Amino acid sequence: MTGLRIAMLGTRGVPARYGGFETAIEEIGQRLAARGHEVTVYCRHSNGNPDDDPREYLGMKLVFLPALRKRALETLSHTGLSVTHLIGQQLRHRSDAAIVFNAANAPFLPLIRAAGIPVATHVDGLEWKRAKWGPAGQKYYLRMEALAVRCSDLLIADAIGIQDYYREKFDADTVYLAYGAPIHAGGESGKLAELGLAPQGYHLVVARFEPENHVHLIVEGYVRSAAKEPLVVVGSAPYSDEYTRTVHELGDERVRFVGGVWDQELLDQLYANARIYWHGHSVGGTNPSLLRAIGSGTATNAFDVGFNREVLSTAGRYFSSPEDVAALADDAGSGEELAERGELARAFARRYDWDKVADGYEQLCLELAAKRHPAGQRHPARRHRAEKHGTIKHGTAGVAR
Repeated sequence: MTGLRIAMLGTRGVPARYGGFETAIEEIGQRLAARGHEVTVYCRHSNGNPDDDPREYLGMKLVFLPALRKRALETLSHTGLSVTHLIGQQLRHRSDAAIVFNAANAPFLPLIRAAGIPVATHVDGLEWKRAKWGPAGQKYYLRMEALAVRCSDLLIADAIGIQDYYREKFDADTVYLAYGAPIHAGGESGKLAELGLAPQGYHLVVARFEPENHVHLIVEGYVRSAAKEPLVVVGSAPYSDEYTRTVHELGDERVRFVGGVWDQELLDQLYANARIYWHGHSVGGTNPSLLRAIGSGTATNAFDVGFNREVLSTAGRYFSSPEDVAALADDAGSGEELAERGELARAFARRYDWDKVADGYEQLCLELAAKRHPAGQRHPARRHRAEKHGTIKHGTAGVAR
């Protein structure tokens, strides 16, 4: 098979230091590159010296471009520059397929298609439900979902719940490609001493500080409980000073806010050695942090929404209020019970295999390349039927179910 030229854009890029999209690009992109495809990832300049930005990472070619450091404009400004660069490369370095992450970037899809590049959009979760955007931002996201349906050759969903949403709201089918779960056997705990922690001696939250991730609810509920172990809270977020302040004010001496943890070995050990992992995400589809926790064999309590039940199933316990959190913390269960729950969670995690996910993306890119259309061709609005495209089957690609 001749290698494809694949562009991935719309995120902060790699190395992955922020969220699910970046993790997905790093895991998928390196596997596609190892299979002989030329993968170009568009990245945002770091706050340091742009000359220090790498040109290659794990076999992927990197293009670093600036972005406006304002919440409403950061993603769009960077994607606009990325699309301009991508189109400028077409005459001498033609791309066979582009994958745009985040439906918010839909205004640039017609430009990509006009350049003759077939494009798939990873639509993410229900972004319009995020409180940080306000009424104008939420209306924008709803409109961009519709535009992504009209202007993409294919749509990608990482959760069955997202597939259902697009089918019911837009009569549009999507290709189901979930994230992968890293599987860790556990046993390593030496780095916990850096934070003064011991295995099974703490509870854990890992999340960006945004209202729909319910860090406030978990902290408030934990403080109401009689649990004696510390609740270790990993994470922060740009543009969220007020919410961060609110969460901190809800804590007591048991709650330890450690900020972002970029040492991946330490983060792995935090997941693997926690007594319980608390997951409050509610709108983002299949979440990499949840997959990382269950792949570590850690007993997990999650906010009660369909996305989380889809992943955890019977391995999880669920909460919707501070009272629920307090009750679950008070009745955490014995060490043996938690170990059993953790092993069941790890068994579910094995369904989420990055190699199979990469298979799905490779097939998707082959299907996109076969759709290559003349530059300037107008894209007809139509229903996307993933089950008609080669071996990509509706609702099954990427995860064995």
